[in-house]
Amino acid sequence: MAPPELTGGIIALSLAGMIFRPFGVREFIPICAGAVLLVACGALPPAAAWRGVRAGNDVYLFLIGMMSLSELAREAGLFDWAAGRVAFLARGSALRLFIMVYGMAVLVTIFLSNDATVVVLTPAVAAMARAAGVAAPLPYLLICAFVANAASFVLPISNPANLVFYGAVLPRLLDWLGLFGVASGLAIVATFAALWATQRAALRAPVSTPAAPAKLGAAGTRAAIGLAGAALVMVLASASGEPLGLPAFLVACASAVLVLAPSRRSPAAMLRGISWEILPLVAGPFVMVSALDASGAARALGHLLSTAPPWAAGLELGLATNLVNNLPAGLLAGHALAGATPQLRAAAIIGTDLGPNLSVTGSLATLLWLAVLRREGIAMSAGAFLRLGLVVMPPALGLALWAVK
Repeated sequence: MAPPELTGGIIALSLAGMIFRPFGVREFIPICAGAVLLVACGALPPAAAWRGVRAGNDVYLFLIGMMSLSELAREAGLFDWAAGRVAFLARGSALRLFIMVYGMAVLVTIFLSNDATVVVLTPAVAAMARAAGVAAPLPYLLICAFVANAASFVLPISNPANLVFYGAVLPRLLDWLGLFGVASGLAIVATFAALWATQRAALRAPVSTPAAPAKLGAAGTRAAIGLAGAALVMVLASASGEPLGLPAFLVACASAVLVLAPSRRSPAAMLRGISWEILPLVAGPFVMVSALDASGAARALGHLLSTAPPWAAGLELGLATNLVNNLPAGLLAGHALAGATPQLRAAAIIGTDLGPNLSVTGSLATLLWLAVLRREGIAMSAGAFLRLGLVVMPPALGLALWAVK
């Protein structure tokens, strides 16, 4: 068995590689390399590492399902149509446009997960800003980044980190809403207020009213029906306490048939559009947590967190996500707090989901958002995001933690 210091060092270097991407490597490469090194140095037997990977099966199915649904909607033009419709209905009012984009981001995050908000909605909002002649589109794009985390604990399906944290013992939907309903509402409202307050100067610029968007095509209509059906199935599965991975995967397959079959289109384009690298990026931390468990670090963390009041545990995890990213932090915390009270676990989820609004390194969703911005030719430095995050995140996190005290 490798010494704990070696295990911790490998994991720390892997997480640093994921966050800082030396030589421009993709995020999943350092994570997978770290998992392989843990096995090679004897920190974890191969069989135990494989069991760790398999522990994420439900999460992998969920991610494949939700990414497929998002890609179907994107290909069918549903999000572009919705963004164009929002710009038209704003009637030249920056405040109205800001509120409507915010509401659209909240809905996408709640029912399609935060990754869909940044990967699919962000380009649509950029296109909407161009259509509305917005001179400074960044305030509207910031909505996608901050809402992706602020609204990500409304439902279990709103953030893969929720599934990673709870594993196979997700609370039933009514129990979930009882724990997180008020907290998530406060987080969403507080984030809106802070964003509007910090961006109001830029939002004084005039906004034109674009021509009414074309009617949604047949494929887009079918995609909307598929998304509505998927949301219903996922809510029912959550209400019954069933794992969400298989329902998400099956409903995505059914939606693909609904959208693609009438026009005899191949699913190849949809499959190419899915970010498959997210799967090894999620699988790696499962191996790392297994190694930490074998070294005794998980038990030590569980003792540390379980002796703290819920607000303190949530705050600690909220800050920790910005050092190690929320997926590994949530997975380790969920494992360490398996026997903790519902309130303590709820505070931990809030810290894991909302804490990343402090910096660009806090969550996978924010890292993906930065990549989308680069493709759109829009600059956003880590320092500028941190300065904004210092204003936006603390009140939302404080109010949300207060609600579960």
